[in-house]
Amino acid sequence: MFCGSCMHDNTWARALMAHGAEVSLIPTYTPIRVDEADVSSHHIFFGGINVYLASKWRWWRAVPTFARRWLDHPAIIRWATAKAVSNDAAKLGQLTLDMLAGESGPQREQVEELAKFIGEQLRPDIVIFSNTLLAGAVRRIKQLFTGPVLCVLQGDDIFLDSLPDSHREPVLQALRDRARDFDGFITHSRYYAEHMQAMLFPNVEQVGILPHVHVLPLGIDLTGHNGQPRLAGDPFTVGYFARLCPEKGLHLLVEAFARFHTQHPRTRLRIGGYLGERDRLYFEHVRSQAAQLGPACEFIGSPASQAEKVEFLKSLDVLSVPTVYREPKGLSILEALANGVPVVQPAHGAFPELLAATQGGLLFEPGNLDDLVAKWESLLRHPDERMRLAIAGQTKVREVYSSQAMAEYSWRLFDSLTRRPEAAHP
Repeated sequence: MFCGSCMHDNTWARALMAHGAEVSLIPTYTPIRVDEADVSSHHIFFGGINVYLASKWRWWRAVPTFARRWLDHPAIIRWATAKAVSNDAAKLGQLTLDMLAGESGPQREQVEELAKFIGEQLRPDIVIFSNTLLAGAVRRIKQLFTGPVLCVLQGDDIFLDSLPDSHREPVLQALRDRARDFDGFITHSRYYAEHMQAMLFPNVEQVGILPHVHVLPLGIDLTGHNGQPRLAGDPFTVGYFARLCPEKGLHLLVEAFARFHTQHPRTRLRIGGYLGERDRLYFEHVRSQAAQLGPACEFIGSPASQAEKVEFLKSLDVLSVPTVYREPKGLSILEALANGVPVVQPAHGAFPELLAATQGGLLFEPGNLDDLVAKWESLLRHPDERMRLAIAGQTKVREVYSSQAMAEYSWRLFDSLTRRPEAAHP
């Protein structure tokens, strides 16, 4: 699949390289898949097949290393994950606990391998983890590496909340213990910084964001995202671009558009995004509901390239992803704005901050589909206001959310962290 976090981290690495940094982007579990130049390393740590087998069968780690190593080859992992592989948190509780056990768990050999690679071979100035669920490796890494180790918080709570009751609390307790091994955290919104701070450090009595939690604005590579905002098309087109899953609110979008289309027949809905095996039944149900819309609703699947994605975005007059959960990032929102497409988003998660910074769209009351429809109608009836939002959003994204701006901010942050004493843990 195209993973938003992987895509953003790849863009981040490329931007830092262009800024003059030496960057090693290290994939874990599986190779990454992106719609731009892939700068990740060939070697995969914590190869997904071996991680799964070591957790499922305790005797697996007794198998000689040479007999297991071939399963970590990117081609083998790609072949295996081309099948129906689930990343459903409800099925991964024990594996998550095993990963967090780190140097004392069934993945200790992989932990040692990563720690030695970082501390003895790579020897960087700073290490950034892509999520807290890899925290089991940090303790051993810090025995061999003296620089700061940070972690990006970007959707960790969604996975934790999806765990079964039997595993959620044990995982959360293990995570709170391991999270203290990090020297700091990076988030992409103030909302998520405060939310994850409360989840990971519930006993810290402090107003605002802890000093070691840094808010780093998102960044996108604007190459290919060009052209000027256009006048609304005929038919007026509402778009959706995200994973086809309940968390992203696809069912709410279809229901809202059905109401909108009844009042304004010369409208259409275009839906794009990745469909995972876990959500196939859900998607078929939503598609059956959308059948009543006939040719007014079009499912385009997942664009295979950035050019196809941009072409899709430019065909829209407004984009909406009415997420049920509180979104910590919102990359598709920035991509729409970069192409001169205004957005209408729920007033929760990172969206209020994104739209306050870009002035590129409207907010609706979360879960209130009448309010969502009313916002679409406002853009349909007032083309000048729609164009104003489109121009403002595109301008601000280029000023604030470019990959170059992200690299410059990151450079300053990393420089400050490697030049001052380690901050005390909460």
